[in-house]
Amino acid sequence: MHTELAVLDMAGTTVRDDGLVIRAFDEAATAVGLPRDGAEREHARRYVLDTMGQSKIEVFRALFGTEDRAREANTAFEKAYEQFVDGGVSAVPGAVEAISRLRETGVKVALTTGFSPATQQRMLDALGWGEIADVVLAPGPNVRGRPYPDLVLTALMHAGVDDVRKVAVVGDTTSDIVCGLRAGALMVAGVLTGAHDEPTLRAAGAVHVLDSVATLPELLLAP
Repeated sequence: MHTELAVLDMAGTTVRDDGLVIRAFDEAATAVGLPRDGAEREHARRYVLDTMGQSKIEVFRALFGTEDRAREANTAFEKAYEQFVDGGVSAVPGAVEAISRLRETGVKVALTTGFSPATQQRMLDALGWGEIADVVLAPGPNVRGRPYPDLVLTALMHAGVDDVRKVAVVGDTTSDIVCGLRAGALMVAGVLTGAHDEPTLRAAGAVHVLDSVATLPELLLAP
């Protein structure tokens, strides 16, 4: 079935942020009193890496126990990440060209993230990507983050696509893959420019694993 919508993750898939998530997480963890060194901090860092792609507030709820502590951590994380964004994010090589080619051939593009809408907008502004996609989405009221299917299904509705089998989902984490599969997307692919490696992505259910999103048009537009 012809692809009408490509739902692409941002950080790690279309955007390089050179470890800003962990830097921002360390600021957040310190803000809620997690020791700067030791097993507790290392466990938390590992959890953040393992759950890359998920809604950050959900990650903090799992790590820090109480809603107040999770929200405090999330606020500190977003403040730190937004401070690091300028000069700290760039397009994955070939990503802009790939998105442009897809849109030129009639495939709509949605950019999704596990960050808040405000942080997503900060990234888009820093990259100069105000008009790059047909749809931009982040977790928020009535839209759960990954690995729930909401981002993909909401993107489908916003893009006016009538069949989830006309949707391709691409990301660098297991959460991206699970999100796409739960939504029922016909094609779910991983990329190797971000958090998780090929065996991990395939174990999560990725049908394809690409070196980069730059090669996505070759896959989607092949006769």
